[in-house]
Amino acid sequence: MVSRVERGPVADWMRTADRWLIGSFVALMVIGLVMALAASPAVAERLNLSTFHFVNRQALMLIPTAALMIATSFLSPRHVRRAALLTFAVSFALIILALLFGVEVKGARRWIFGLQPSEFIKPAFVVLAAWAFTEGGRTGPTAIPAKLLSFLLLPIAIVPLILEPDFGQTMLVAVVWTALFFLAGLHWFWVVAVGGMGMAGGFAVFKLSPHVHERVLRFLDPDSTGGLVDTFQVDTALQSILSGGWLGRGPGEGVYKRILPDAHTDFVFAVTGEEFGMIACMALIAFFAFIVLRALTLAARNPDPFCRLAAAGLTVMFGVQSWINMAVNLRAMPAKGMTLPFISYGGSSLLALGLGMGFLIATTRKRPAADLDHPAATEG
Repeated sequence: MVSRVERGPVADWMRTADRWLIGSFVALMVIGLVMALAASPAVAERLNLSTFHFVNRQALMLIPTAALMIATSFLSPRHVRRAALLTFAVSFALIILALLFGVEVKGARRWIFGLQPSEFIKPAFVVLAAWAFTEGGRTGPTAIPAKLLSFLLLPIAIVPLILEPDFGQTMLVAVVWTALFFLAGLHWFWVVAVGGMGMAGGFAVFKLSPHVHERVLRFLDPDSTGGLVDTFQVDTALQSILSGGWLGRGPGEGVYKRILPDAHTDFVFAVTGEEFGMIACMALIAFFAFIVLRALTLAARNPDPFCRLAAAGLTVMFGVQSWINMAVNLRAMPAKGMTLPFISYGGSSLLALGLGMGFLIATTRKRPAADLDHPAATEG
C-alpha cells in the first residue's frame, strides 16, 4: 500500500499501473519456466547439451525481460512514442543487416548478433501505427502527413519480413495494422478494401512462393506432394495433446517431446497437453483470454486517443500471436514459427514481449485528465 499523499515516480507508478496485468505477465513467466523444465531437457539431450541448458538460459533471460517490462512501464505516452521510434529504426537496420550478412537458418535469414530483430519491430510498429492513426484523425496541418504515414508504415515494416522470409510475422503485423485501421474509425469501404488487398496478397504469395505453396498443399492434403515432411511437427503436436487426455501423463512423463524438434519453443503447448492434460490447456487458454479482455477493457476506458489505440493494438498483437501458436499446435493451421508469449523458449521473443507489454502497461496507466491535456503530454 502506498499513501496517496506520497509523491515520486515509484509511488505514482504503484498507484497507476494495473496490478492485474503485471501479475498476469509475471505468472506467465513462471509458467514458462515450469514448461521449460518439462519440455526442454529432452531437446537438450538430443542436441548433446547439458540437461538443463535451455532451462538455465530461460531463467537468466527472465531477469532482463522483467526489468525491461517494468522500466518501460514507467514511460509517459510521449516517451513511449520516442522509444518505439528508436526501437523501430534500430530493428529495421538490423533486419537489413541480417538479410545481407546474417546466417541462414532453416531457409531464412532472421538472425544477426544473436538477436532476431523482427521480434522487436512488432511492438514498435504497433505504437507508431497507433500514433499515426491518432494524428491522422485530427484536423490541422499534421493530418495529411500522418494519414500518409499510417499507410506507408505497413509496407515499410513487412517488406523486409517477406524478404527474410518470415511470413508468420508478416501476417501478424498485417492483422494488427488492419485492427488498428478498424479501431481508428475509418470508413467500412476502406476496411473492406484492405481486407480484399490482404486476400489478394495472400493468394499471390501462395502462387509465387514455392515454399508457401508446398507447405499449404501439404497441410491441406499431406499426400498431394508426396510426403509428410512439412506436417510432421503439427501432426506430432496434435498426437501429443490427444495422448495426454484430460489429466495428462504427469510432469516429465511425456513421450512425444522426445521426437518433436521444437518442443521447447513453438510446440510447448503440445507438451503442456501431454503432460498436464486438456484441462491445463483450457486453463491456459482462459488465462490468455483474461489478459486480453482485461487489457482491452483498460484501453476502452482510457480518455487519451493515442493510449487507447496503442493499448488496443498491443493487446491484439499479444492475443493473435497466442492464438496462432495454439492453432498450430492443434493442427488448425500450418506451422508459422510463432512463439507462445512468455512461455516458449527464446531470448529475442522474451525481450521483445517484455518491451511490448511494458508499452501496454505504460499506455493503460491511470492518468489525471490534466496530465493528458497538458501540451507536454501530447507533443512528440
